[in-house]
Amino acid sequence: MSFSTDDLFFTQTGMDRAKVEDQVSDALKGSDDGELYMEYAQSESFVFDDGRLKNASFDTSQGFGLRTVADEATGFAHASELSEDAIKRASSAVQAVKAGHTGSWAAEPPKTNKHLYTDQSPLHGASFEEKTKLLADIDAYARNQDDRVRQVSASLFGEWQAVEIIRAGGESVRDVRPLVRLNVSVVVGEGDRQETGSHGAGGRTGFDVYLQPDHWQGQVDEALRQALMNLESVDAPAGVMDVVLGAGWPGVMLHEAVGHGLEGDFNRKGTSVFAGLLGERVASPGVTVVDDGTMTDRRGSLTVDDEGTPTRETVLIEDGILKGYIQDRLNARLMGVEPTGNGRRQSYAHAPLPRMTNTFMRSGDKDPAEILRSVKNGLYMVNFGGGQVDITNGKFVFSCTEGYMIENGKIGAPVKGATLIGSGADALQNVKMIGNDLAMDTGIGTCGKGGQSVPVGVGQPTMLISGLTVGGTAG
Repeated sequence: MSFSTDDLFFTQTGMDRAKVEDQVSDALKGSDDGELYMEYAQSESFVFDDGRLKNASFDTSQGFGLRTVADEATGFAHASELSEDAIKRASSAVQAVKAGHTGSWAAEPPKTNKHLYTDQSPLHGASFEEKTKLLADIDAYARNQDDRVRQVSASLFGEWQAVEIIRAGGESVRDVRPLVRLNVSVVVGEGDRQETGSHGAGGRTGFDVYLQPDHWQGQVDEALRQALMNLESVDAPAGVMDVVLGAGWPGVMLHEAVGHGLEGDFNRKGTSVFAGLLGERVASPGVTVVDDGTMTDRRGSLTVDDEGTPTRETVLIEDGILKGYIQDRLNARLMGVEPTGNGRRQSYAHAPLPRMTNTFMRSGDKDPAEILRSVKNGLYMVNFGGGQVDITNGKFVFSCTEGYMIENGKIGAPVKGATLIGSGADALQNVKMIGNDLAMDTGIGTCGKGGQSVPVGVGQPTMLISGLTVGGTAG
């Protein structure tokens, strides 16, 4: 049986559902769109560092955001108090945006029976002792694997969020969302040199899988492997060269350099490098980019978005041709297209924006080994850290945290200090080979936009891009 939000938002607060629905209808009268978004969330985190538990926290938050939309203008008010009086005050605040405006009320979101994740809270599935023991076991296991291990850090995060979205006329949509993540970082050293490796995993599940040794030991092994590899790394070369991107997490470059440029607000306003290019070739043949919020248990997935629209699979680029954009309700209405279920907000205190869910490039037909063999001299980049992108021109800079020389078609020495510099639009046009090994990230992505952060997923197959500029550290 699905969890009901009635107890959280009405029984416990003393609010009357019928009165609240009337308040929402009155607040939105004459506008084009809008909703009351109510949220209740619990979260906890544990940080284990330097051989001991450094931090353990638990937090509960609740509140609402009331939004009214008139043409392009948005009125938004929020409060941490769930009461009829607070909603009444918010209603008065958002009325000004529709002064003199006679709206044409947007169609309601379609209903859905799909359910992509459990209703159960991950916070209650394992005890405090079990969670702290997990982190202590990670620390001990990592230190026992190699005498070069100097420091181990591990963190565990869990969240349970219940939302209800009420629109004019009493239309209501509910969703209950779990989210967990386990991170491991290992520092190794020889003499004066120290290097770090890290690995994380998560999703919209409970903690059960992360408590299993075969799972968390694999995370430690991977973090240690990366650290030891970095200990052997040499300075990266610089210049324009062929670059092979590995499968999975390197899709973060696709997310940043391409995905943000395909969000509806940037394209409606003409500020994206992809604005006005629907139906035109923007990438090499074979390049198909998808945003899919319907993937079961994935970190970026949502049964419904934060406006109540069911998520879906949206093909953005198909075989190199631009097919569509990522849309929330406001920008979709103004552009004359359907919402794609990508209206997302960080919390009740934020208005929704068009945001990605799980964004990835589909597989091609090449064996990854064949792709590597095709490169005489270049770089093979397997993991990335931070990056920056200018949406208006698509130019990006990304730092590589795990990369290797490619010499005569074979993987060579690991490199450090490599950065990728280029333009997302140009990189798409220079994709030469696409592997048949699509992989998603392990559940670690967080996306920032407009001062808001939301969980996302990324992915891609192994891919060869020619003519990328690499900033290196070799003299």
